[in-house]
Parts: sequence; C-alpha cells; structure tokens
Amino acid sequence: MEANIAIPTDGKETWSGGGVKPFGASYGKMMMWFFIVSDALTFSGFLAAYGLTRFKFIDSWPIADEVFTHFPGLHGVHAPMYYVALMTFILIVSSVTMVLAVDAGHQMKQKRVAWYMFATIIFGMIFIGSQAWEWKNFISGSYGAVKTTDGRILQFVKDGHQIALSDFVVGERADGRVQQTRENGLWFEKEETIANYSIAQIQSSFKANPDIQIRSELIDPATKQKIILSREEGLAQLAKTKLVVEGANLHVNEYGNTIFADFFFFITGFHGFHVLSGIIINIIIFFNVVLGTYERRGHYEMVEKVGLYWHFVDLVWVFVFTFFYLV
Repeated sequence: MEANIAIPTDGKETWSGGGVKPFGASYGKMMMWFFIVSDALTFSGFLAAYGLTRFKFIDSWPIADEVFTHFPGLHGVHAPMYYVALMTFILIVSSVTMVLAVDAGHQMKQKRVAWYMFATIIFGMIFIGSQAWEWKNFISGSYGAVKTTDGRILQFVKDGHQIALSDFVVGERADGRVQQTRENGLWFEKEETIANYSIAQIQSSFKANPDIQIRSELIDPATKQKIILSREEGLAQLAKTKLVVEGANLHVNEYGNTIFADFFFFITGFHGFHVLSGIIINIIIFFNVVLGTYERRGHYEMVEKVGLYWHFVDLVWVFVFTFFYLV
C-alpha cells in the first residue's frame, strides 16, 4: 500500500524554514554570524598559544615599550607605543563610521551611506598602511645586537639606555665580506642580506669604549628590566658571539626571543589579511551603494552584513593590541 505524501509545489516554506527567522535574522546575517564565531575561535587559539608561549619564556620575552618606539616623521625620538595607539584609534573611528553607514542604510539615505562607507574605507587603508610601516621598522630593526653560541641575544647600552651598533662601531670590515648577488655570487645565486658590521669590528669597538655595557635578553624579576652585565662579564659573553643581528625575521630577532617575532608576523599578518579583505569588500559594497543597487532592492542589508565583519575585525585588533603591546 502506497502512502500519499504531499509535496509542496511552492518551495518557499521548505527553504525558508517555514517562514520563521531565528533571532529575527535573515539567512545572510546568520551565515555571517556563523563565520564570525568560527573565526573568533581561530583567533582565540592563536592568542592562547601566544599567551602560553610567552609564559614559558617570560624571562627572555621582549619588552614592547622597547620594540615599538617609532613614529612617522620623528626619527630618533623615543615614542613607545604612540603610533600603535594612533593606529588603534583610527581603526575604532572606522568602526564608528561603519555604524553610521548602517544607520543611514536603515533610513534609506543613499548619499550618507556612501560617504560613511567611503570614510570607513579610507580609515581602513590608513590602518593597513600603518601596519605595513610597523612591519618595515620591525624587520629592519632599530639598534642591532649580537647572538652568542648559546643562543643569547646581547644588546649594547650607554648610561642605562640602549644604543645602536652604528653609535660606537668604527672601522672597516676586517673580513672583507661583500653582499653576494646574482651578478657576483657563486653559480649566480644570491645570499641573504649580511650585517653592516663584522663580529671583529663590534668586539674591538666595544673594548675601545669602556663606558659602554652589554645588556642581556634576560629580565630581572625584581625590576622588570633587562639585566645589564658588568664590563668583565660582558666581554666574556661577547667573546662567544657567532652572529650579528640587525632587525627581526623568522630566524633571528634583535629584540630578544625569536618566537616573539614568529608570533608577531603570524598573528598581526593574519589580522592584516582580514582588514585587507574587509577593505576590498567595503569597496565593492560602496560602488553598489553609489550605483543604487540597494535602493532598488529596498534595503541595505548588505551594508549591515559587511558591518558585522568590520566590527569583528576591530574587536579582534583590541585583543591583539592588548596581548602584544600592553600586557
């Protein structure tokens, strides 16, 4: 005996969940929330790994106030965290303009939506450009240091303040090394960038300047500052130098523990990719607004959905800023 099954001819009720919207949200908004939750879990895993690693190497972790000290146009001025704070403020302002764009969309004011979307895009571009500038300074380095055979980073200080290798190293490279490029390298292969100074130059210049001391990457638990070695101990440690370090990359880090640089590049780079993606999406939505696409649809829900993503990116940066720069 065959059962009679009623198949709806109009699939509207079937595919729209019987006309019921969970939490009053459309399908598109629900999918955006699902993506945000999954992405939030990803960032949470990254930051948790960073926190655990930092706790493990707390005695040699770089001090943020000594790493992020640059400010555009203020060469040589010690401005710890100033520019990073400005970057954060710019991103927060972009979140405000996005809120205003969404509100204008609810009021069906096309021109206001376009202007606020345009402002959000500009602020986002300023932030991503600032992040690239921060990367450039982090990679090129500020002072320079040396790495010993036991993996320790040694920095140079005078009157309690860190100084650059260029402040005291003199003379020519004793080893006569030049950068190998594809033009002058063996088998037309180029090598990684070599340091501006040789180990012998640094050792001899340090011995010739008795007012300069060496600072270890290790942190004194009492003062929360890096330990400054005596001249005798500094000379002994400097004798174990195997590498001159200028800047930071995935292999060495003049500021201290190399894992700090690994996490910095990975987490801030991953966040920067999200910001760049948000900018591209915002540009597409902006042109749709200008062309009147959403006016014809009768709603600006797409602006609201991309706004959710943009607010999420801003919120993630608050946590990245707290973990990397403030704590």
